[in-house]
Amino acid sequence: MAMWQLWAGAAALLAAITAILAKLGVQGIDANLATLLRTLVVTIALTLLLLANGELQWLQLKSLPRPSLIALVVSGLATGGSWLCYFRALQLGPVSRVAPIDKLSVVLVAVLGVVCLGEQLSVRGWLGVVMMAIGAALVAWP
Repeated sequence: MAMWQLWAGAAALLAAITAILAKLGVQGIDANLATLLRTLVVTIALTLLLLANGELQWLQLKSLPRPSLIALVVSGLATGGSWLCYFRALQLGPVSRVAPIDKLSVVLVAVLGVVCLGEQLSVRGWLGVVMMAIGAALVAWP
Protein backbone atom coordinates (compact mmCIF):
# COMPACT_ATOMS: atom_id res chain seq x y z
CA MET A 1 0.00 0.00 0.00
CA ALA A 2 1.32 3.41 -0.98
CA MET A 3 1.70 6.22 1.57
CA TRP A 4 -0.99 8.30 -0.13
CA GLN A 5 -3.43 5.42 0.36
CA LEU A 6 -2.66 5.29 4.09
CA TRP A 7 -3.17 9.06 4.39
CA ALA A 8 -6.41 8.82 2.40
CA GLY A 9 -7.61 6.00 4.67
CA ALA A 10 -6.81 8.09 7.74
CA ALA A 11 -8.73 11.00 6.19
CA ALA A 12 -11.76 8.75 5.63
CA LEU A 13 -11.66 7.47 9.22
CA LEU A 14 -11.35 11.00 10.62
CA ALA A 15 -14.15 12.21 8.32
CA ALA A 16 -16.41 9.46 9.68
CA ILE A 17 -15.61 10.43 13.27
CA THR A 18 -16.13 14.08 12.32
CA ALA A 19 -19.61 13.33 10.97
CA ILE A 20 -20.72 11.66 14.19
CA LEU A 21 -19.26 14.40 16.38
CA ALA A 22 -20.71 17.12 14.15
CA LYS A 23 -24.16 15.57 14.43
CA LEU A 24 -23.81 15.63 18.21
CA GLY A 25 -22.41 19.17 18.07
CA VAL A 26 -25.27 20.75 16.10
CA GLN A 27 -27.86 19.67 18.66
CA GLY A 28 -29.40 22.78 20.14
CA ILE A 29 -27.22 25.39 18.41
CA ASP A 30 -27.34 27.21 15.09
CA ALA A 31 -25.67 25.26 12.26
CA ASN A 32 -23.79 28.35 11.08
CA LEU A 33 -22.40 28.97 14.57
CA ALA A 34 -21.35 25.31 14.74
CA THR A 35 -19.54 25.75 11.42
CA LEU A 36 -17.77 28.84 12.72
CA LEU A 37 -16.61 27.03 15.87
CA ARG A 38 -15.34 24.08 13.83
CA THR A 39 -13.52 26.44 11.47
CA LEU A 40 -11.87 28.30 14.34
CA VAL A 41 -10.66 25.02 15.84
CA VAL A 42 -9.21 23.92 12.49
CA THR A 43 -7.54 27.32 11.99
CA ILE A 44 -5.97 27.37 15.45
CA ALA A 45 -4.87 23.72 15.30
CA LEU A 46 -3.24 24.09 11.88
CA THR A 47 -1.55 27.35 12.85
CA LEU A 48 -0.07 25.74 15.96
CA LEU A 49 1.02 22.67 13.97
CA LEU A 50 2.76 24.79 11.34
CA LEU A 51 4.42 26.96 13.99
CA ALA A 52 5.62 23.90 15.92
CA ASN A 53 7.11 22.39 12.75
CA GLY A 54 8.65 25.68 11.61
CA GLU A 55 6.59 25.54 8.42
CA LEU A 56 4.70 28.83 8.80
CA GLN A 57 6.80 31.33 6.90
CA TRP A 58 5.14 34.64 6.07
CA LEU A 59 7.55 35.35 3.21
CA GLN A 60 6.49 32.11 1.58
CA LEU A 61 2.84 33.15 1.87
CA LYS A 62 3.59 36.54 0.30
CA SER A 63 5.32 34.94 -2.68
CA LEU A 64 2.59 32.44 -3.62
CA PRO A 65 1.95 32.32 -7.37
CA ARG A 66 -1.22 34.26 -8.22
CA PRO A 67 -3.02 31.28 -9.87
CA SER A 68 -2.34 29.14 -6.78
CA LEU A 69 -3.56 31.87 -4.47
CA ILE A 70 -6.78 32.37 -6.47
CA ALA A 71 -7.43 28.62 -6.61
CA LEU A 72 -6.87 28.26 -2.85
CA VAL A 73 -9.11 31.21 -2.01
CA VAL A 74 -11.93 29.89 -4.18
CA SER A 75 -11.36 26.40 -2.76
CA GLY A 76 -11.64 27.86 0.73
CA LEU A 77 -14.92 29.55 -0.17
CA ALA A 78 -16.23 26.28 -1.60
CA THR A 79 -15.14 24.45 1.57
CA GLY A 80 -16.94 26.99 3.73
CA GLY A 81 -20.08 26.66 1.65
CA SER A 82 -19.86 22.89 1.81
CA TRP A 83 -19.48 22.93 5.59
CA LEU A 84 -22.43 25.31 6.01
CA CYS A 85 -24.64 23.07 3.89
CA TYR A 86 -23.38 19.91 5.61
CA PHE A 87 -24.00 21.20 9.13
CA ARG A 88 -27.50 22.37 8.19
CA ALA A 89 -28.23 18.97 6.64
CA LEU A 90 -26.99 17.29 9.85
CA GLN A 91 -29.41 19.39 11.87
CA LEU A 92 -32.31 18.36 9.67
CA GLY A 93 -31.54 14.73 8.89
CA PRO A 94 -29.92 11.57 10.19
CA VAL A 95 -26.14 11.41 9.86
CA SER A 96 -26.43 7.90 8.37
CA ARG A 97 -28.24 9.41 5.37
CA VAL A 98 -26.63 12.86 5.21
CA ALA A 99 -23.05 11.56 5.04
CA PRO A 100 -23.58 9.27 2.02
CA ILE A 101 -25.10 12.14 0.05
CA ASP A 102 -22.18 14.35 1.07
CA LYS A 103 -19.78 11.64 -0.07
CA LEU A 104 -21.28 11.79 -3.55
CA SER A 105 -18.55 14.41 -3.83
CA VAL A 106 -16.26 11.46 -4.55
CA VAL A 107 -18.29 10.67 -7.65
CA LEU A 108 -18.35 14.32 -8.69
CA VAL A 109 -14.58 14.64 -8.14
CA ALA A 110 -13.95 11.66 -10.42
CA VAL A 111 -16.09 13.18 -13.18
CA LEU A 112 -14.64 16.68 -12.73
CA GLY A 113 -11.10 15.27 -12.64
CA VAL A 114 -11.69 13.75 -16.07
CA VAL A 115 -13.53 16.75 -17.53
CA CYS A 116 -11.51 19.62 -16.01
CA LEU A 117 -8.07 18.14 -15.41
CA GLY A 118 -7.84 15.60 -18.22
CA GLU A 119 -7.36 12.68 -15.84
CA GLN A 120 -8.17 9.19 -17.05
CA LEU A 121 -10.22 6.42 -15.47
CA SER A 122 -10.19 2.82 -16.60
CA VAL A 123 -13.39 0.88 -17.21
CA ARG A 124 -12.88 -0.62 -13.75
CA GLY A 125 -12.48 2.89 -12.32
CA TRP A 126 -15.72 4.08 -13.93
CA LEU A 127 -17.48 0.97 -12.66
CA GLY A 128 -16.30 1.85 -9.16
CA VAL A 129 -17.58 5.42 -9.53
CA VAL A 130 -20.99 4.16 -10.68
CA MET A 131 -21.10 1.66 -7.81
CA MET A 132 -20.28 4.41 -5.29
CA ALA A 133 -23.12 6.51 -6.67
CA ILE A 134 -25.54 3.60 -6.48
CA GLY A 135 -24.35 2.71 -2.96
CA ALA A 136 -24.84 6.27 -1.73
CA ALA A 137 -28.31 6.38 -3.24
CA LEU A 138 -29.26 3.05 -1.65
CA VAL A 139 -28.16 4.26 1.80
CA ALA A 140 -29.48 7.82 1.58
CA TRP A 141 -32.91 7.42 0.03
CA PRO A 142 -35.67 5.17 1.36
